[in-house]
Amino acid sequence: MRLPSEIVRTRCPAPGFDTPRPDLDATEADGQARAGADPSRRTARRELVITVIALLSTIGTACWLAWSLAEAGAAELDHGWLRGSKAVLFGAAVGAVAYGGVVYLLARLGWVRRQRLHRPASPGEVDADVFGAPAERLVVLVPSYREDVAVVRQTLLSAALQDYPNRRVVLLLDDPPGEVDAASQTVRNLPAAIDEMLAPMAGNVRAARDAYEARCATAIANASAERLRLAELYEQVANWFVEQAQREPVHDHTGSHFLAITFSRRAAELRDRATRLRHGLGDADDAETCARAYRRLVATFDVSLEVFERKRFANLSHEPNKAMNLNAYLGLMGGTFRMLQSDGGCQLVPGQEDPDLVVEDACWVLTLDADSLLVHDYASRLVQQMRQPEMGRVAVIQTPYSAVPGAPGLLERTAGATTDIMHLVHQGMTAYDATYWVGANALLRKTALLDVATFTQEGDNLVARFIQDRTVIEDTESSIDLVTRGWSLFNYPERLAFSATPPDYGSLLVQRRRWANGGLIILPKLVRHLATRARPRHWLCALMRVHYLVSLACVNVALLVLTSVPFADTLASPLLPLLCLPYFALYARDLKLTGYRSRDIGHVYALNLLLTPVNLGGVLKSLQQGITGRRIPFGRTPKVAARTPAPALYVFATGALLLLWSTGAAFDVAASRWSHAILAGTNAAVLAYAVTRFMGWRHCVQDLLLPVQHRRVDVAVPAQHVAAPPHRRLLPASPTTKPGLGLLPDPRDN
Repeated sequence: MRLPSEIVRTRCPAPGFDTPRPDLDATEADGQARAGADPSRRTARRELVITVIALLSTIGTACWLAWSLAEAGAAELDHGWLRGSKAVLFGAAVGAVAYGGVVYLLARLGWVRRQRLHRPASPGEVDADVFGAPAERLVVLVPSYREDVAVVRQTLLSAALQDYPNRRVVLLLDDPPGEVDAASQTVRNLPAAIDEMLAPMAGNVRAARDAYEARCATAIANASAERLRLAELYEQVANWFVEQAQREPVHDHTGSHFLAITFSRRAAELRDRATRLRHGLGDADDAETCARAYRRLVATFDVSLEVFERKRFANLSHEPNKAMNLNAYLGLMGGTFRMLQSDGGCQLVPGQEDPDLVVEDACWVLTLDADSLLVHDYASRLVQQMRQPEMGRVAVIQTPYSAVPGAPGLLERTAGATTDIMHLVHQGMTAYDATYWVGANALLRKTALLDVATFTQEGDNLVARFIQDRTVIEDTESSIDLVTRGWSLFNYPERLAFSATPPDYGSLLVQRRRWANGGLIILPKLVRHLATRARPRHWLCALMRVHYLVSLACVNVALLVLTSVPFADTLASPLLPLLCLPYFALYARDLKLTGYRSRDIGHVYALNLLLTPVNLGGVLKSLQQGITGRRIPFGRTPKVAARTPAPALYVFATGALLLLWSTGAAFDVAASRWSHAILAGTNAAVLAYAVTRFMGWRHCVQDLLLPVQHRRVDVAVPAQHVAAPPHRRLLPASPTTKPGLGLLPDPRDN
């Protein structure tokens, strides 16, 4: 379904285009600064022209190069089938490179076009929409597995202090329930600790709201006096945020950024509102705007925090992946349950009389990774956007996360740069209705999840899958499921969410290998869907969606072919560097626009070379699953302070690749294949630099010699090890919900 153009008239990200207007108050100026709102039209027009020229140049060069390679390939074929097959292989590799360059430039074109169309929703408009009427319930689900306590605490606070009413935050703890170590117990106690932290201020603002309502009920409110009272309350709340910021320990750049977006900016915004109110500039001139301001302050602290552990219940899925952790709780929403002990362990069974567990339903579900951070108005802005009439068939809205700024290490900073560039690409894909769900911080429409749910019988239990767990990139496959059922996905054009970047090569390897695994498995499902929409206006969408699934396989295989297979100099056309030039030039330009240095493109290229064995390992895992039909275990990205060792296989593969390119360059020089010698030798030198700067030779030796038993392994907990049920705690029930069949809604009711 093509999204109407009016949808993109919202604030868009453009760190290089930031031009906040001087007449705005601090809140609006801060919003424009982080979003790149109100960009210079001349700057946007220049970027548009540059992108169009680069795109046309790439397409023209690709066509010219294809003709040149066809002639050279025909000449090579006359010298035998071996040389002819090398020519065909070389042409296919060049085609994959050209495909990637065209898609990147198309995405950039869509990104710039969305910037030119944006019109920001003001804070007043958001407040009027979200706080002016009863808000639909929002539940924030934070799946966590053996995470660092400080990481989980920051994420829970980021979610708990969202500027949205009627919300609940649920920590979906997936640690083995038998673990009673200090760290696990501390994580289990985090929601209660945050409740205790918010309770005093929640009581203060609630009392102030009640006093205001009492004054309004007994007499005509004095607008000037009410403004001063509201200003004092704003100042009191701002002081609370400042005090909390002073109490928070800061150990790294993530902690500093967390303080900035969660406490410091919020305090500055509240103080600015207080100052404006004291000068008669605030929105408290009538009873409705004043009441809305009180509701907004009450909603800041009025949040319910809970812990849910699916592994404590024998009849819930224990599949060791994030998707089934989310699915287990989603299947319970809207039901009432009793806890029964059996030989197999504790079980949840539907029961409305004297229930032990009541799980309230919700209109909106926000899935938040345990290492993600949100700005305070993330939920309110996204819900306000989803309420627009043209968004009625949008199932997922998100701002693809950005890297936490200020990383101290070169590896973390370079990996963060690739994340921020992917934010740009995702925003551009929305312009072609080719959005993919990025699961770190997505707001989901619950009715859409019910529409794509599948139900399977596993033993005596009925298991629902709202989010597919067939691959380790569950959000990507679920995107295809939603699109197939007529739903759309949308990237909200701002930078409102941040996620930590792995700080060392071992943890980055786990993350990137998982990202590379699954695309080829999902591809047939996408092709079947695209076959039903074979119309010209869908071609660009198909081009973008297919590339997203096959890019890591195609690009890395193409790189191996170009650098490892010795090709004749007759194939080395001078057009080949010209083909890559627009891509590299605009990639460097985009790095500068997103806050990095243009010359960081060298580090990005070095990191991509270093990750070649990792990406190919993920692709091979996809092929393995496609052939054997056995699912690949979900590899969670380690989020620990200590360095994560890299698997010896990947260290060895990196060394083998370096040796292959180095010796290949030497043989090319001996055979006078100068073009291929330059290509292989340059990549060998860059890879050696990457190993030195990103891995470290000493760490490589340590990882090769490290015993297997000392390596980090994620182990699933068998069902028979499920412990007793948790302490009874009732969740408020919604009168509009109904119990389902077993643990789930009966699919026959839909």
